[in-house]
Amino acid sequence: MDFRYGIDTLTVDLAIQILEGKTKAVLVNEAKEKINQSRQWVDEMAASQEAIYGINTGFGPLCDTQISPEETALLQKNLLITHAVGVGLPLIPQLAKLMMICKVHALSQGYSGIRLEVIERILYFIDNDLCPYVPEQGSVGASGDLAPLSHLFLPLIGDGEFWDGKQKTKATTLLDQHHLNPIVLSSKEGLALINGTQFILAHAVWGLHKMHYLLDLADVAGAMSLEGFQGSAQPFREELHRIRPMEGNVLVAQRIRKLLAGSQNVESHLECDRIQDPYSVRCMPQVHGASRNAMAHLNALTEIELNSVTDNPIIVGKGEAISGGNFHGQPLAIAIDYATIAAAELGNIADRRCYLLLEGKYGLPRLLTKSGGLNSGYMIPQYTTAALVTENKVLCFPASCDSIPTSLGQEDHVSMGSISGRKFNVVIKNLEKIIAIEIMYATQAMDFRRPNTFSPVLEKNYGIVRKQVPMLEEDRLIKHDIDYLISMVQTRAFEVQI
Repeated sequence: MDFRYGIDTLTVDLAIQILEGKTKAVLVNEAKEKINQSRQWVDEMAASQEAIYGINTGFGPLCDTQISPEETALLQKNLLITHAVGVGLPLIPQLAKLMMICKVHALSQGYSGIRLEVIERILYFIDNDLCPYVPEQGSVGASGDLAPLSHLFLPLIGDGEFWDGKQKTKATTLLDQHHLNPIVLSSKEGLALINGTQFILAHAVWGLHKMHYLLDLADVAGAMSLEGFQGSAQPFREELHRIRPMEGNVLVAQRIRKLLAGSQNVESHLECDRIQDPYSVRCMPQVHGASRNAMAHLNALTEIELNSVTDNPIIVGKGEAISGGNFHGQPLAIAIDYATIAAAELGNIADRRCYLLLEGKYGLPRLLTKSGGLNSGYMIPQYTTAALVTENKVLCFPASCDSIPTSLGQEDHVSMGSISGRKFNVVIKNLEKIIAIEIMYATQAMDFRRPNTFSPVLEKNYGIVRKQVPMLEEDRLIKHDIDYLISMVQTRAFEVQI
């Protein structure tokens, strides 16, 4: 069934399905009617002698300057070109497309006063994978994501560039190829386009999409390390977690139990004399679970934001526009910072398990090699995880607790949520690499537990590694092994469902 912009409820998963072309998103008559009604009210207000912010006035500190109807088109054009001051590397096309998907859904709810033809042009860009060139730096997260949204919509007026991930092309060139004329914006439209939290929101959606898989994969990698270490299954028993029923903790404990079910390796050391395992093994439900709880919180807020209207002013009825602060990114910024810490902690505990497997305890050789001395074995990849973990720690400083006044003090508290979103996704990229290296270590440790067998899921993942990465018996260049495993993580090749 098609997703209906402005009518249906958008979720993180649905947004990704629309992005990837797996779900078709359409603008139906019900949404068009709301858009047209809102536009009619704006036209009436624009012709009024009464000063109404954003419709017949200037913006920010110039809100007390009234604009004549004759100057409206120039005002809207000037708004886009003066706010398009982003710098830095371009967003990947997927993020720019997600921004457009989120913006169309917000505009289609009928509170923004934008013309139908403008929304239909954005839909054309989405449906034809025409992704604007959007520099990643320059937003302070209130009044929304002004700079990146300005770059996103410059091609509507025949300015700016499109970006396919490799090269950028002048907007006029591609518009000509598609037989499209630039749009001349009318009253309120420039403001409706560049006000809003869609840059922050797209980063939250993209990060959550990746984390949904990485949360599960962290459990798998942890279970593989536990098997290699011959850790105890007792800390995952249901009775223990029933009396501290944090939702994430309970789920992780349940998953670890299933990942260990039927393991001959677990059975082989039930009567061993070890009292306790280190926390990185024993406390996986508490640590992985806490990260799950944080992601669940961000997911809930993100899905509220996906279905919200965050531009300004809001058109609520005939002759009535409310100038408020729905564009302020703080509700997402704080949660993204929290989720960034949660993602970093998954990497932190994974690095500790890597180190644990190198210590040469409980039947494992030091550095996971029987030929130590001449061979360094797996000594050095843990340097890499340590570096990535430290980089993530630095990136955990919460951008949302900072604010620098802008717009001559009119915007005297801003969220910096755009920086939160960018940091979140950098931490996730680092986490992918850390988990890949943990899986490499765990697989090597599992080899030293043969001929014992493991659960079907762990055996399958062991096989994915060994398809391209042989057991390390003598030193070799292992950079290729690491790159392969990172690609397996990024392409979701590992089995995480149980």
